[in-house]
Amino acid sequence: MVMTIIEREEANRVLEALISAGHTPTIFGDSRGGVLRQARPTLFVGVQADKLDNVLSIIRENCRSHVALESTEGDESAASRPKRSFAEVGSAVVFVWDIDRFETY
Repeated sequence: MVMTIIEREEANRVLEALISAGHTPTIFGDSRGGVLRQARPTLFVGVQADKLDNVLSIIRENCRSHVALESTEGDESAASRPKRSFAEVGSAVVFVWDIDRFETY
């Protein structure tokens, strides 16, 4: 099982690429957290072990890390300017785990 928390702007591109490659991903609501506390969709793909590298390659090809700016607003006086910090953030966080049992009803 592959679970990917992904940037909203890249989610549809990854979803379409996975479907075009014959995988059956499911996109699920928003996860919130990380350095910038942004909401992101979560993508799930059930995949056989021999297809895992293909799924990871598709995700990697369609997602790129970037530098984001976080701003903390203060009052407008010169002594109290907004504080800004930069963070390198990934556009996707990927978790992979084995599933011992899978059932459909």
